[in-house]
Amino acid sequence: MRSNLCNRCGSCVGLSGGAIVFEDKTGKYLPSLYRELDTHKADRIWHACAGKEFDFPKYNETIYGKDSKFHQYTGAYKNIYIGYSNDKKIRKNSASGGIISSVLIWLLENNKIDGAVVLGMSETEPWMNEPFIATTKEEILAAAQSKYTISSVNEILPKIEKFNGKLAYVGLPGQVQSIRKLQAVNDVSVKNIEYIFGPFYGNTLHFSSVISFLRSYGVKNYRQINKLYFRYGEWPGNMRAELKTGRVIELPKFHANYLIPFHILKNSLLCTDLSNEFTDISGGDAWAPVYEERGKGFSIVFSRSDKGQQILDEMLQDGWLTLDPIDVNEAITIHSHGYDLKKRGAFIRMKFRKWLGKENPDYGYIIKGFSVSRYIMEFLTDALFVVLGTKPARFLVEKIPPHTIGKIFEKARTIWKKSTHKTKRQNLN
Repeated sequence: MRSNLCNRCGSCVGLSGGAIVFEDKTGKYLPSLYRELDTHKADRIWHACAGKEFDFPKYNETIYGKDSKFHQYTGAYKNIYIGYSNDKKIRKNSASGGIISSVLIWLLENNKIDGAVVLGMSETEPWMNEPFIATTKEEILAAAQSKYTISSVNEILPKIEKFNGKLAYVGLPGQVQSIRKLQAVNDVSVKNIEYIFGPFYGNTLHFSSVISFLRSYGVKNYRQINKLYFRYGEWPGNMRAELKTGRVIELPKFHANYLIPFHILKNSLLCTDLSNEFTDISGGDAWAPVYEERGKGFSIVFSRSDKGQQILDEMLQDGWLTLDPIDVNEAITIHSHGYDLKKRGAFIRMKFRKWLGKENPDYGYIIKGFSVSRYIMEFLTDALFVVLGTKPARFLVEKIPPHTIGKIFEKARTIWKKSTHKTKRQNLN
């Protein structure tokens, strides 16, 4: 944990029988040992941990076989698409293309699953996210949209084990990787999981991001939140807090991104999996002008396994989805910033960490051979994260109106992307 290897997937808590808990979810959000574990439980938890290691080549071969298409950046896949849900309500509610929500609802209504493990917001603490098993369309829709603060979905493993029926599971890469490790040894906790889906993953924020956001509007107590959204409304959505007083605070998603460098979870910067490579189907926003300018929300979609492809084929036949095939180079270009961050930046950061004597996760592969300019760019980026993550920097940014700092951030980010465009795109495909 001192080396930032814990990705907060929650498996250690879920498998511990109460011996391990997250006691500070609004703070550092780290697991704490409350009582000693027996050898069996300790070994089981140690195996399930994907924060310390996850062998990408090994699991690519065992899950998808040698015949799947493969790219070092995207992982294994059957086909890649740009698409969206044909149900306007689902598409609008999801703040993107609504693909994963549609898949879950279709599976449920066609009796292929009996429930879905999803991430919603807590009813008792509406400022915190919380995993649950959805068994109705309404519950699935209630869990739609991204949650950008730390989540520990695999805390729910005991409920998954006790569930009577087949489940679909939705998680971030680190959470999915832990599930795959448990499946590989036929652990009883994951016996009911039939399908695995997941969104693309850039970064995660500490809960301090929500606290800081509210403080910038003069709200000192986050417990005043009645409802919290990170992408409310149509694409691309807004960060929105509805308070118990009736006050509504809202900021466009792209402006709310100013919170990232101030509150990013450091482990996010060690994850090398942008497109959730070990799912049956994964999806994320289609970040390209041709789609962004049209609004409404478009998703880039990877079918990775045979059963994932079968789901999409049947949904197309049933008229649930609109999907247009694209090739892998276009897919990488659409998310060039993200792939550069994950597949180049992460390995450069791990090299920096090694020089400093820190441990790194073992992913079973290494990407190297980067240009000097790419090393310099990463050094500057990491230095910025260090400086902006300090208490003085957070204090100062809270004194600037969010709509002002949001516009400044978006403008600065655009300039940065243009100035580093050549370096990031060099040999990317």
